[in-house]
Amino acid sequence: MSSITVLPQVRETGAALSRIPRVLSIAGSDPSGGAGIQADLKSIAAHGGYGMAAITALTAQNTRGVQAVHVPPADFLAQQLDAISEDITVDAVKIGMLGEAAVIEVVRAWLEKARPAVVVLDPVMVATSGDRLLQESAETALRALLPLADLITPNLAELAILVGEEQQSTWAGALDQGRRLARATGATVLVKGGHLAGRDCPDALVDTSGRLSAEVVELPGERVATRNSHGTGCSLSSAMATIQARLGHWEASLREVKPWLAGALAASGQLSVGTGNGPVHHFHHQDVPRPEGAFGRQLWADAEDYLEDIFALPFIQALAAGNLSESEFAYYLAQDAIYLNGYSRVLARTSALAPTEAEQLFWAGSAQQCLEVESELHRSWLSTRPAQGGLGPVTKTYVDHLTAASASGSYAVLTAAVLPCFWLYAEVGRTLHAGFVAAGEPAGHPYADWLRTYADEAFAAATRRAVAIVDEAGRNASETERTAMVTAFRHSCRLEVEFFDAPRLHS
Repeated sequence: MSSITVLPQVRETGAALSRIPRVLSIAGSDPSGGAGIQADLKSIAAHGGYGMAAITALTAQNTRGVQAVHVPPADFLAQQLDAISEDITVDAVKIGMLGEAAVIEVVRAWLEKARPAVVVLDPVMVATSGDRLLQESAETALRALLPLADLITPNLAELAILVGEEQQSTWAGALDQGRRLARATGATVLVKGGHLAGRDCPDALVDTSGRLSAEVVELPGERVATRNSHGTGCSLSSAMATIQARLGHWEASLREVKPWLAGALAASGQLSVGTGNGPVHHFHHQDVPRPEGAFGRQLWADAEDYLEDIFALPFIQALAAGNLSESEFAYYLAQDAIYLNGYSRVLARTSALAPTEAEQLFWAGSAQQCLEVESELHRSWLSTRPAQGGLGPVTKTYVDHLTAASASGSYAVLTAAVLPCFWLYAEVGRTLHAGFVAAGEPAGHPYADWLRTYADEAFAAATRRAVAIVDEAGRNASETERTAMVTAFRHSCRLEVEFFDAPRLHS
């Protein structure tokens, strides 16, 4: 069952969109691998791009800070840039650490000559650690470079420097500075709330030229409790460049990148790199959510058997290959829309039974997402296709099963019953999307847009959260209740298999 938003078609801006964006990072090198060129290349690859690099500076740094900076001759940077653009089409450029005025002038001259379709400029002036990464004498040259960018992504300290004011401690103050920078440069500005105090961590696109749906497009978020934020700005800006080259829509790009970065921060502790401000986990979204507790591991062992059955289904194999009949796909989506309506009510009941406010909000948010997905299914696909019949037998059985679990009154049993719709679907989606990307996202694949939604990081993050909740619920449940949880989980897993097979039986 689908809990992933079907993205609407988005408008192009600039050149034709690339299936595998060729993204050039012009930035400094970080030998510890957490920031600069190294972070950019990881971020580009994590979002399906082909990364290239022109080195502006060499640093001696680690997770504790920057010890030294060496800037090679600027004319050598010019040779790097010319060598790339004379041979390779550059779909997007991310500009990071430039260091000094001569380097900035080389980059400016190259941009005016090469005219790449997407330019994201991360004005690297002050690192999170507080280290100064741009000579003060080069600030004037950097300001002259800003109008050549499509998107500027300063941290709050850099934003204040660029508008010649004090760093803001409030979100409203930061947005005002973002407006002034957008007006002065003509570019879109990404104002980031990562350096603000408090639990909230919003981001906003600010544009005073009418290119966005509003002058300020804000995405709320919560701060991730971790000290591992080394290279966050580099990773964000290079991800935005890569996704923008594919989607051609800044708002859609940020909605994809922001939850990915939150997940990268949340999973950063898995890396165990350094003793200071460690790096983020760029490829966390490729990991299958694995539970830490014994009960969760028991459920996963069961789930793996059902996953084998799902991957063997003709429906899944044809969907991956692109030769699935439109009638079968339309029937699947029609049943999915019906299912999601009932599933949302069950998730609302799960929220009502949840013992903590955080879990109540999680399940309630998931219920809302289901209703939004159902609406989008009807708008983007089902409204333009013939009716595919009413409630199917498998769909009815699945919804009845979840409704019965809801009526049991047991929060633990209900969470186990709804988990396969997160967990199995996330693994099926991850595997299908990985195969699609490995095949080069073949042109003409009729379900390309659908397969791309499987990479949705927000759903992967929600799956990890659901797995953790069920794992904890099982750990605290009685033996009788744990047995009921396993039974409910297995029944839902079996129905997941039957749901994917239902289009074949219907046809």
